[in-house]
Amino acid sequence: MRVVLFFIGIFFSLNLFGQETPERFISHKVKKKETLYGLARIYNVNVDQILEFNPLVEKIGLKKRMQLKIPVYPIIEEPKAVVLSEGLEKYLVQPKETKWRLAYRYGVTIQELESLNPQISDGLKIGQEIVVPKRLESETKALEEAFNYYKVKPKEGFYRIEKKLGVTEADLIMLNPALSTTGLQQGMILKIPLQHTGNLKVEDDLLVEKVQLEDSLMANTYLQLAAFLPFKTAAIEFDSIEKTNVLLRKRNLHTIALDFYMGMEMAVAKADSLGIKTKLTVFDSQNDKAVIQSTVASHTWEGTSAVIGPLVPSNFNMATALNALQTIPMVAPLSSKAVKMRPNVYQSVSVLEKMREKMADYLAQVIDTTQNVMIIADTLNADFASQLQAKYPFASRVYQESGGFVIPDLVDSLLIDSLPNKVIFESQNLNLAANVISLLNSQVSKDRDVQLFTTIRTPIYDNTNISRKHLGNLRFTYPSGAYPKEKQARTEFKEAYQKRFGDYPSKEAYRAYDVTLDVILRFAYQNTLYNPTLGETDYLENRFLYEQDDPKGFQNIAYYLLQHEDYQINEIKK
Repeated sequence: MRVVLFFIGIFFSLNLFGQETPERFISHKVKKKETLYGLARIYNVNVDQILEFNPLVEKIGLKKRMQLKIPVYPIIEEPKAVVLSEGLEKYLVQPKETKWRLAYRYGVTIQELESLNPQISDGLKIGQEIVVPKRLESETKALEEAFNYYKVKPKEGFYRIEKKLGVTEADLIMLNPALSTTGLQQGMILKIPLQHTGNLKVEDDLLVEKVQLEDSLMANTYLQLAAFLPFKTAAIEFDSIEKTNVLLRKRNLHTIALDFYMGMEMAVAKADSLGIKTKLTVFDSQNDKAVIQSTVASHTWEGTSAVIGPLVPSNFNMATALNALQTIPMVAPLSSKAVKMRPNVYQSVSVLEKMREKMADYLAQVIDTTQNVMIIADTLNADFASQLQAKYPFASRVYQESGGFVIPDLVDSLLIDSLPNKVIFESQNLNLAANVISLLNSQVSKDRDVQLFTTIRTPIYDNTNISRKHLGNLRFTYPSGAYPKEKQARTEFKEAYQKRFGDYPSKEAYRAYDVTLDVILRFAYQNTLYNPTLGETDYLENRFLYEQDDPKGFQNIAYYLLQHEDYQINEIKK
């Protein structure tokens, strides 16, 4: 009996193995306009089976003249195919496809697509066979990078969409001609101009609602906040008006602390208008560790929901380790410098290294072997430049000369007229940045396309020695923790701030408002700062998405991907 079972086991294992292992391979040279889906249909395999034996395709995409190994599997008799109704055809779901993408491509609503395929109500699966309306290839609509897309909500009309996105009925019909005959229908996917996002966010090209905590049911309508700000009042000579005015006109810890405090007051006032009462206690840290320790020891912290600050990272690291504060969430509010992570620490600024990682992921999406790629880096960024070189072995490497510049003739010789030129520049040196940007801008022409990228954007790019026009010509693209886009909420804040304080808000005031309001609303909504189910929140200039830095602390991983265009800075798709 055991022998029989043994041979049965061998039979089944061999049978299964035979189904999963190709009998042989066919060599195929990729032709122009061929797609993985088309090849899968020609050779009667699925896309995943092609990718399994051609891993390079996943890395750089399908390229003309690429030699593919197409697996050939044993023929297994299948049940008789179901006869489709006239006007329908089968479709094999490709990687990264979604219901809304297919609905747009085939010109139907999501509800219509689901009615044809009840099995996809919970989502699509790669390689799944579904039914779609029969269309000629020329009739199917392709998604375009220059646009975003929007799913029409129930009972939504042209007026409501215009209010939400700022796109008129005439413009919608021009971009979506089918509207002139069908009108708006629930679940319909519309093409939307890239710059018209309203107060929505972009997820995989689709405009979706942001998390709006202020519209949510409040779990806690009273909380206590504390803050440590380096006013350094002991250093101000209040009996000398002239000296005080001179001190406060300069950009220093005094003025930064004052601006930050005023931004916090604006956030408390906003929360109050929403019915959330906040008691804000502010301590003068004097930028002195001994003063902070003394203040913490003398204050009663019972009932405090969170502490914002100290602003200076070294002071913050010291404060978070004090016994009295170890159970209270401590928010690092202003510096992008990494702080020491502890269970009570929330780093609210996306640190530069995290954004560099995100930008490297984006570069992998937009760079391939069909482009001319150049890497320029200074000595401090040489290691990262070497990592980029390993990732893009086809890229040219340009090294910084000892005088802090690159050789113009060398750069000119490496740029190519017939291909898109993509330059990755890694340096925090102002002189080198000014040299490289001016040089690359001089190379831009109708015959020579040059685009500039960096994974770390520091304040050197705000220097007057770097032309905003040049950055626009180069479509300078980079990650950022803040985006000062002029929108209605920001305009209203600016006007209210000026009315209350007699001056326009600084970047520290905007930052303080966003950080403080986010802390207040998170506690009001869920009585905690971190909840893994809570999505990204977005305010005047900053957004927040905390990720637990296991096993200690929480890091804001939200960021903007920005691109200069002429004199404007626009957010682009990630």
